[in-house]
Amino acid sequence: MTMPLTLLNQRMPSFVLIATGSSALLSWLLLWGLIPWLRRQLLDQPNARSSHRFATPRGGGVVFVLVGSLLSLAWGEGTSAWIPLICCPLALVGLLDDRYDLPAAWRYAAQLATASALVAVANVPLPIWALPVVVVAVTAVINFTNFMDGLDGLVALCGVVLMAAAGQWPVAGALLGFLGWNWSPAKVFMGDVGSTWIGAVFAGMVLQQSGPWEAVSLLMVGFPLLGDALVCVLRRLRAGQPIFEAHRLHLFQRLQRGGWNHATVSLVYGGATGLLAVTRQLGGTAGLPMLIGAEMLFALWLERNQAVGFQQEAKSR
Repeated sequence: MTMPLTLLNQRMPSFVLIATGSSALLSWLLLWGLIPWLRRQLLDQPNARSSHRFATPRGGGVVFVLVGSLLSLAWGEGTSAWIPLICCPLALVGLLDDRYDLPAAWRYAAQLATASALVAVANVPLPIWALPVVVVAVTAVINFTNFMDGLDGLVALCGVVLMAAAGQWPVAGALLGFLGWNWSPAKVFMGDVGSTWIGAVFAGMVLQQSGPWEAVSLLMVGFPLLGDALVCVLRRLRAGQPIFEAHRLHLFQRLQRGGWNHATVSLVYGGATGLLAVTRQLGGTAGLPMLIGAEMLFALWLERNQAVGFQQEAKSR
């Protein structure tokens, strides 16, 4: 017998903790067994643009994709329970890309297909004219999440918070188990199989909200990740740089280049995401824009006082 997530959230908070913990433990144990194989098959060698110095296996996201998808079906109800599974074909493409470096056109075709499926099952009302715009916006969330996967624990920690804010406790737990291996110094990377899936599931949960403001407020919780990626893309476009080419120009990368360690950067981003999630949960959705404004000012201070300058880093490419 399955237990609806809504029932878990409202009537059995202790069971939510048990279910999330079980998901985390299963994810951790599966990775313990899988990492030696990934080390032989999917070893990520550091290069001039890498933030890591030692060869590290990637593709570990396949574990939290499978655990999160299956347990979401087991414990969830309605369309929201199916969102992680709907995003699994995109994760498969990401796994193939981790192994074979697929053409960009193939990857984006998979993103468009996934985005279209998520829009097709959306709960939030969408006018017909907005459907193409929303599909492209979903692919942007997928890509932005993928762009931000560059430091130990960064996307995994933020992903835990985002999934908890969206009520996807099995996925949050699976990510928490992965984080045990991905925290600095990382023993495994999630790869595109994990980062694209996280972005797609988050976008899908945004579209499952009951109304436009609820959807926008959940999307706002992702500001630390998505905002950094968006600003970097805009600055690169302005500079005439190819936005899909590997680089080290995101604020999180330039903070690390400026002397911050992986754990500190990840905690700052995770903490900023957590503040937004807690504010939304406590009914302070009207205060989210003000909090985002404060976080933007803090990011600007970091940009000017802690990070390697954008132009300086761009010249060193």
